[in-house]
Amino acid sequence: MTSKVAMVEFDGVDLAPFKRALDLIGGIDDLNILRRPVVIKVGVFSHKAKNHASIGLVGAIINSFTRAPKIFVAESDNYKGTGSERLQIWKKLYTDRVVPFNLSDDSEVRKVKIANEEMNLSHMLFKPNVFVDTHILRSFESGSILKNLFGCIMDSKRRKYHKVLPKLLADVYEAIGGIDLAVLDGTYFWRGAGDAPVRMNTILVGRDAVAVETVGATLAGLDPQKMPVIQEFAKRGLGEGNMENIEVRGASFEKLHEKFTSAQTTQKRRRAQSSGPQTWGGHANHALKTLISDGFFKPPNKRTIDEVAEALEARGLSTKGKENKILDSLARRVRKGVLKKTKDSNGWVYWTE
Repeated sequence: MTSKVAMVEFDGVDLAPFKRALDLIGGIDDLNILRRPVVIKVGVFSHKAKNHASIGLVGAIINSFTRAPKIFVAESDNYKGTGSERLQIWKKLYTDRVVPFNLSDDSEVRKVKIANEEMNLSHMLFKPNVFVDTHILRSFESGSILKNLFGCIMDSKRRKYHKVLPKLLADVYEAIGGIDLAVLDGTYFWRGAGDAPVRMNTILVGRDAVAVETVGATLAGLDPQKMPVIQEFAKRGLGEGNMENIEVRGASFEKLHEKFTSAQTTQKRRRAQSSGPQTWGGHANHALKTLISDGFFKPPNKRTIDEVAEALEARGLSTKGKENKILDSLARRVRKGVLKKTKDSNGWVYWTE
């Protein structure tokens, strides 16, 4: 069966364009029923950043589930803070029926095997609850919709799992029974460190999360056939990772692809005009400078190398095999007096005065 992905452009996110997207994929009548609560797993790295699904789009998702007895907007803790703190981004949407839920605080858990380890997952993630996954459209090789499953892990210190990310994400997907609805927020197109987001006003919606990820990745200038996460899911038969087998409905894919390609060209031109070498090290230095100015290293925070690497990953920089380069960049800032460092039980940690 061909996977269907709706692609809709809009002027302002409200219920109308999202409802049209749902109609294009055949609706959600089987999900929108009285006896099935809905869990919306939002993706948000920091409550201070803007790289997350918009309030308007999350509101449109909520308003589409008119019959659900309860709707939970869910996130977990990470080293930037608690899930509860980051869920305040959408606080204007909360009512008696729509409530925030911190997956890391759940005392009712199920033990499952993930990436060859026994782990606890919140009971909220499992069927019969409807699981909706929403994240931003970005050009990250680790993905968006599927990578968002990383936030289902209750442990806030999960950097170590980046080494087995494709397997871990697919294991989580299989453990919870899959993603019922995937919503990719292309209000802005995010390329990562050093690039300002470009407004694109596009949403992608589908019942096959792998297909939605594949279409989004292609728009973002990535090759799904070279993305380990998508290929791991496709290999297991969890969704469609080949564009030739995906039916894109709604807006013209060709025209939108040209629009996104133009946006990438604009971003590359801006990057070329900015200061600093256009290398991994140049982008990492820019990202570290931003982290310092944003207070990432400000006490009481004392950051480990793993936390720094995760912060760089969140800005679109692959850190695999780059640990020594990250250490060198931090060391230069220590010598200049920009950062302080000491050794504790976690190894070397860094902070600003």
